[in-house]
Amino acid sequence: MKSYNIALIPGDGTGPEVLTEGVKVLTAVAKKCDLKLNFERYDFGGERYLKTGEILPPSAIGELKKFDALYLGAIGHPDVKPGILELGILLKIRFALDQYINLRPVKLYPNVETPLKDKGPSAIDFVVVRENTGGIYTGMGGAAMIGTQNEVATQVMCYSRPVVDRCLRFAYAYTRKRNRNKKLTLVHKCNVLTYCGDLWVRAHKEIGDAEFPDITQDYNHVDACTMWMVKSPEFYDVIVTENLFGDIITDLGAMIQGGMGIAAGGNINPEGVSMFEPIGGSAPKYTGQNVINPLAAIAAGGMMLETLGEDRAAAMLETALHAALGSGKIKSMSAGRMGMGTREVGDFVVSQL
Repeated sequence: MKSYNIALIPGDGTGPEVLTEGVKVLTAVAKKCDLKLNFERYDFGGERYLKTGEILPPSAIGELKKFDALYLGAIGHPDVKPGILELGILLKIRFALDQYINLRPVKLYPNVETPLKDKGPSAIDFVVVRENTGGIYTGMGGAAMIGTQNEVATQVMCYSRPVVDRCLRFAYAYTRKRNRNKKLTLVHKCNVLTYCGDLWVRAHKEIGDAEFPDITQDYNHVDACTMWMVKSPEFYDVIVTENLFGDIITDLGAMIQGGMGIAAGGNINPEGVSMFEPIGGSAPKYTGQNVINPLAAIAAGGMMLETLGEDRAAAMLETALHAALGSGKIKSMSAGRMGMGTREVGDFVVSQL
């Protein structure tokens, strides 16, 4: 029997509630697939910070590196200034564990409402591969003359060829494994961001030509991409892009697939420890009411199984999600409008396995 050690970070607000349902479904899948999942819970989040003043203890990163994967609920507390927990937990883990890929499936499930007219599940089914540790989010830059009329600030988009190459190789390999349209679209803004853009464009072509001749190469400027994601989402198979643009277009992707309640993501280190999470925030106003949608957290659990190499278990979970939503019994992706409670949704998905 294969065994995996999973660190649970329930976090803030409704995070513990959705993670509980994710663990419920994963446990049921594991039992059917003869797997053993060992879960260990960590209290990193707003409550710990407010009580102790500590965001992550010094030992945290070392401990997390020993796990096979990390499973996150949500980070964000109404009594903690925005940015403190996000930078001190999410970004710190992402950089320290070198989770250099943010993987975001954009998939419309049956009976899930999309704001796009006349588009169904066959049209909205693509994946965004976002470079996750470089670019403008690395914090390079500075400010001078703050508070004066001549105040100036800089924020630098910085990419090295190795960082670009490893992201592109992951995206090409993922496109090949996905085996849908076998098309990889690079999204950037090379007509204006001429240095970083040129680096990505050249690397995209060189790696594709040399190592992935079976994959069709494509390119969009990021502004064009946002238009096509709305007008013709069926155009896309896999998108690869840098950090900032990926952050923006994946939120658009979440909306066209039905909202944050169904959007899951993974922060991936293909050679190390990866972290999986629902995309939506901690939604503190719904805490403890049994009304928050856990489907994104459940889907993130499926991504975790796939990344661990447990394709059969991942496919079983995905099939159960399809069946649960295809039944029409889950009325909405919005909190309080699902037609059943958080715990009942988890139970329902388990019943479809």
